[in-house]
Amino acid sequence: MLRPTHLRPVLRSSPRCQQCLRRSLFSGKGTSRVSQDLDLNKLNSQRRDYERHRTIFLAAGATAGIISFIYTAWKLKKALAQQAEKQKEKAAVKCDAPPIPKETFKTEAGEKRKIVVHDEEGRVIVPTGNSVVPAFPRNIEVKLSSAEGDDSIAATISDKQGNEYTLVGLGVRTVTFIGIQVYMVGFYVATQDIAKLQQYLVKKINPTATTLIPSEKDALRKALRDATEGEETWDALLRDSDCRSVLRIVPVRDTDFHHLRDGFVRSIAARSQRNQAYNDESFGAAMKEFKALFNRGSVPKKQELLLCRDGKGALTVMFNSSRGKESKMELLGKVEDERLSRLLWLNYLAGSKVASEPARESIIEGVMEFVERPVGTVASQVV
Repeated sequence: MLRPTHLRPVLRSSPRCQQCLRRSLFSGKGTSRVSQDLDLNKLNSQRRDYERHRTIFLAAGATAGIISFIYTAWKLKKALAQQAEKQKEKAAVKCDAPPIPKETFKTEAGEKRKIVVHDEEGRVIVPTGNSVVPAFPRNIEVKLSSAEGDDSIAATISDKQGNEYTLVGLGVRTVTFIGIQVYMVGFYVATQDIAKLQQYLVKKINPTATTLIPSEKDALRKALRDATEGEETWDALLRDSDCRSVLRIVPVRDTDFHHLRDGFVRSIAARSQRNQAYNDESFGAAMKEFKALFNRGSVPKKQELLLCRDGKGALTVMFNSSRGKESKMELLGKVEDERLSRLLWLNYLAGSKVASEPARESIIEGVMEFVERPVGTVASQVV
């Protein structure tokens, strides 16, 4: 039976059929959108994993590089030390004289004394522990030019002329973290001025004492080792005590004046920047004068450079350019500004960072030998 024609449009436009048609048309798009979201999450996860693995790989490579660098530096330092030891043994075999003793001995009364060693000229020498520069003289005599402003008169070192200076302490100057040795440095004080050094340091700990007992020596040692207090102590001593002193520098390898000058200037500049008292034209002019003294050529190993500080703080620089037994010093020049020599001296005596930690420690121990004796007696014993 045929369906009436007027009913057909009603069936086509039925709401229920339209809803089914709409659901079937859009059902495919909904499914693809969900799958697309799932794919993006997967890609993001993969990207994060890649970045994490890449970071771990780079960090592992950097760590391996640092470890290999440190290991190579350690092997190099060990090889240099072995080479130096072999050279020292060869030098000992070639030398007919017995090695310099470093040990001490005790007398029957229990007093601890150092073994005294003399060189070929009969001078007392102090071992350095270095194979290139094995010893420093216990005493040196420095004669500066007597004519003021006369640079033609050379300064000389001898055993019969000039002012005598006594060694307080010495040590080696090293650079870089593998400890490459550059020069040996010794700190000398004028023998006649040792009493001033004694008196100032003793009075710092005990104003009523003339010598220090062991507990007071420990207090002084602690004060000199402290970065701040030690620098204040030596700064005041150099400024107020008019104590004459000398820094004796002997390179253990070939170098040049410019290299030595750069090290000195860096240390002076670093300390001067902390204090506004050095920011003036006169100090800048003194720095220029000091730099001009080192506009020279090479400095062979074992040749000595003397930095002399007089009672007023003026700095005189001398260099031994001669070779052989006769020591002939050449006067390089003079800087009058006391502040410059004081900052240069502090670079070896005190502060958080010094040019040679072994030298600073040796100087402190040398000072301890002075202050354990009554003020004024050390100079008479030395002379």
